[in-house]
Amino acid sequence: MSLRVAILGATGLVGRTMLAVLEERGFPVERPRLLASERADGRALRFRGRDLPVEPVSTAAFAGLDLVLFAVANPLAERWAPAAREAGARVVDNSSAFRYHDQVPLVVPEVNGELLGARPMLVANPNCSTIGIVMAVAPLARAARLTRLSAVTYQAVSGAGAEALDQLESGVRAGREGPPPARPGGLPPFAFNVVPHIDRFEDNGYTREEMKIVWETRKILGLPDLPVSATAARVPVRVGHSAAVTALFERAVSPDEARALWAGFPGVLVVDDPAHRRYPTPLEAAGKDPVLVGRARASLAEPNALEFFVASDNLRKGAALNAVQIAEGLAAAAARGAEVQ
Repeated sequence: MSLRVAILGATGLVGRTMLAVLEERGFPVERPRLLASERADGRALRFRGRDLPVEPVSTAAFAGLDLVLFAVANPLAERWAPAAREAGARVVDNSSAFRYHDQVPLVVPEVNGELLGARPMLVANPNCSTIGIVMAVAPLARAARLTRLSAVTYQAVSGAGAEALDQLESGVRAGREGPPPARPGGLPPFAFNVVPHIDRFEDNGYTREEMKIVWETRKILGLPDLPVSATAARVPVRVGHSAAVTALFERAVSPDEARALWAGFPGVLVVDDPAHRRYPTPLEAAGKDPVLVGRARASLAEPNALEFFVASDNLRKGAALNAVQIAEGLAAAAARGAEVQ
């Protein structure tokens, strides 16, 4: 059964990746409707050998749709999600606008995809770093009770959008001859730098990006009281988020046990052979669907803690792929409902 699908924000980095993933995975849509938050200006994007026009978003644009994938910032998601739902379309939203609403499921399909069985009208797509972290933590937490989690993330510049990527590239070119220039507003350059500042600072001294990891990890794992701490930094990498994770359990989880659990978990690829220089890197993760995990080792500071390193493509599993997997889950739930009827 072919579904009527749209992408809002189709011309952005994540929107274009969503379109590519729909095609790669053979999603049941014949001609997705491509919507932009600004004037379309005659633009077109290619899908299954055809050029599809990009239309300006409007209330009328949602008419007759089954599903809309949102790849826009919070204000636009908050503006247009009600219109899409009122038109009868289910929404998968990549922004953080609805993630912390109790009634809105926050889904990583391999971890808590059963929530899609209720066919919610609105599903939130988690933060790009959170997805990689919970994909690696979930199989371990099913085997041993997780009691504390901490992570340091190394996030690619593409996570900040196409304009930020341009700033990285221009900074690299300028930095070959001298100090890389500051970004607009006097912000520290991305080029040749590590910037421990993503999103705004909260009153507790953590950035909102760091708090997203805290809030979302608890919600996805169903552990609302789990102690979680995070530090998020932007690094001069085009694509691919990484994280150094320390997970404390009620009992010790050995590196061998962890590797076996990861190997049996869908969407995770074990890359863990340091003796032969094999460990997760963002460059290796870029363009790939699985979350790479490795460098597993028992903590020297905590008897029951395991330390490991994670890398994943922030545009794919960290955003577009996870959203399409959610859409696939909603489509499967609809098909099951039709069979019952």
